[in-house]
Amino acid sequence: MRENDPVTSATRQPVTPAAALPPRLIATDLDGTLLRDDKSVSDRTVAALAAAEEAGIEVFFVTGRPARWMDVVSDHVHGHGLAICGNGAAVVDLHGGPGAHRFVKVRELARDNALDAVRLLREAAPGTMYAIEQTYGFYQEPEYPKMHMEVPDHLAPAELLLAPDAPGADEPVLKILAFHPTIDPDAFLTLARLAIGDRANVTRSSPSALLEISGPDVSKASTLALCCAERGISHEEVVAFGDMPNDVEMLTWAGRSYAMGNAHPDVLAAASGRTAANNEDGVALVIERLLTERA
Repeated sequence: MRENDPVTSATRQPVTPAAALPPRLIATDLDGTLLRDDKSVSDRTVAALAAAEEAGIEVFFVTGRPARWMDVVSDHVHGHGLAICGNGAAVVDLHGGPGAHRFVKVRELARDNALDAVRLLREAAPGTMYAIEQTYGFYQEPEYPKMHMEVPDHLAPAELLLAPDAPGADEPVLKILAFHPTIDPDAFLTLARLAIGDRANVTRSSPSALLEISGPDVSKASTLALCCAERGISHEEVVAFGDMPNDVEMLTWAGRSYAMGNAHPDVLAAASGRTAANNEDGVALVIERLLTERA
């Protein structure tokens, strides 16, 4: 299923004080949030997630990671088995395990929009290098740095990778990665948002100048809102956790939200609460308290 219509419900409009409603869904980012810096999930966090599910609270992993990188938490998915990947570009059923996941919902970046974004950002920030994330494929420019332990499916300039006859042209584009070797990461994000405008949604989750470019209305918040609406869950019944700019919309939308102790300043400003850092089990601390309040 492909879907990229505007989702107005991702804008929070509180009616009932969040504290008056018990949580029905926990939405947590992974890197820098649920995961420790070594990419592990602590025993305490595993126990807290399991206790939340046992208490009838759904847990959604909401991440910028592609589906193929979800092995770090595949052992911890419970009943529904769903995760929101690619900053909202895909809802994925992880039950099949690494390499056997199923895309439940895809909110693609139209190739015309992607080409416009590449052109506009090339003009605004010469020296930008690109990679293309698709549902199953990963493609990059030859100059794009080797940031991860994976081999791209094809090397070519972004304009050719996004052409109608490009390799993988039958697969939806989930997001573009744009890297600049010298610009300050926050300055690069601001510049890109101004340059690209409403052609795409631009965010970042890396400490480096690496941007993530998705469809115009695609974010963690908008896709989470869709998943919650399908379950009859209001934003007031959602508790969210995050640490980087790609979490800001989700933290603003959720009834209760927590910035990690290691969070970016924009996240600290957006969240309604704070918790300990990712290496100190900040997510587990809040879940344990929520479950005690429900008892």
